[in-house]
Amino acid sequence: MTRTAVIAGVGPGLGEAVARRFAHEGLDVALFARTADRIESLANALDKTDGRGIAVPTDLADPGDVEAGFAAVRAELGPVDVLVYNASAAPWAGLAGIELDDLDRALDVGVRGFVDCAKRAATDMRGRSGGTVILTGATTSVRGRRGAVGFSAAKFGARGVAESMARELGPEGIHVAHVVLDGGIRPPDEDVSDPEAYLDPDAIADTYWDLVEQDRAAWTLELDLRPHVEEF
Repeated sequence: MTRTAVIAGVGPGLGEAVARRFAHEGLDVALFARTADRIESLANALDKTDGRGIAVPTDLADPGDVEAGFAAVRAELGPVDVLVYNASAAPWAGLAGIELDDLDRALDVGVRGFVDCAKRAATDMRGRSGGTVILTGATTSVRGRRGAVGFSAAKFGARGVAESMARELGPEGIHVAHVVLDGGIRPPDEDVSDPEAYLDPDAIADTYWDLVEQDRAAWTLELDLRPHVEEF
């Protein structure tokens, strides 16, 4: 049976890597992002794999957009089996510099958008006896960073939501996992002086796939990924 994945927050780095990995495993993948051109090009590329891709231009902070996005996915691909929430929107500003509108946007995308997407995806997963929800976190999810008030608030909040969801949805066969990316992700199509100082987006995508396939007898709630370094 073909499965359907929604990748919410698709950029040229991790989001694209996850979409390609899942499609190569035969999943149909819906791509949610505000930039239509990028995801349309990626969707066309996914059609040449064992899965399919569809582009769904979506502002994840807009409940109407999210509702329409999931309706489009269900109409074209069917119910959702996997959700990867990979979106954030926050300025790198401290207390003195952050505007309250920016804080609202960070929470709308990072927390409310996640709750909205997860609620809709879980409705489908319950009807199909299970599924997987993966939340992309950051170092800031577990340790506040100077000059990152909005980002810290959103990442801490989303982590709490994921932990609550895991305990609520686990007994219903829905695996919820939070992945802490404890380091920078290697920029796509860009040479860096020390590649091992960065997380490889393709390697992260492999780990996300492992979470989808993980035996329910030993589900991961939280996973910490960091780049190779000689000493911590």
